[in-house]
Amino acid sequence: MAVTPRGTSPVPPDARPRLTVLSGPSGVGKSTVVAHMRKEHPEVWLSVSATTRKPRPGEKHGVHYFFVSDDEMDKLIANGELLEWAEFAGNRYGTPRQAVLERLERGEPVLLEIDLQGARQVRESMPEALLVFLAPPSWEELVRRLTGRGTEPPEVIERRLDAAKVELAAEPEFDVTLVNTSVEDVARELLALVDVV
Repeated sequence: MAVTPRGTSPVPPDARPRLTVLSGPSGVGKSTVVAHMRKEHPEVWLSVSATTRKPRPGEKHGVHYFFVSDDEMDKLIANGELLEWAEFAGNRYGTPRQAVLERLERGEPVLLEIDLQGARQVRESMPEALLVFLAPPSWEELVRRLTGRGTEPPEVIERRLDAAKVELAAEPEFDVTLVNTSVEDVARELLALVDVV
């Protein structure tokens, strides 16, 4: 028999928020949109990914990412501790499984901000998840955003642009597409999709 702490009630399975996955090409503004949405609605839990990438200036371990070594990532993958994982631009990224499942079980809205490979893996393992594709207003705007970052060498930008072409072609695999013409508008639309209770 399950014991429910006083003052709470278990969330019926049909009332649980579904997992929402936000994906799209690098540079489309996923992080900016999510940050704007969470500033207004911090109750939406954003999974923190593990990555083998080195931290960028200002990034903090456990806040922006869990920065792990290649060996640590190998163990996470081998032990099935990641809901999804992918390699991108020479680095691996993955979503810790247990934290996502715990929050969904508690009835908290959960948002994953991940790449195409990861979104496909989530679709396979959790078909009830809502997959949202964030598209740029145009290819030219995406190129401008990626080259304007100034945080990566030209060869990495070129790989990101090549990957973006593949990612843009995968848009029909998603349940919903949002075009990032306005961070505020897209954040509001995304919030409505997340099913904040």
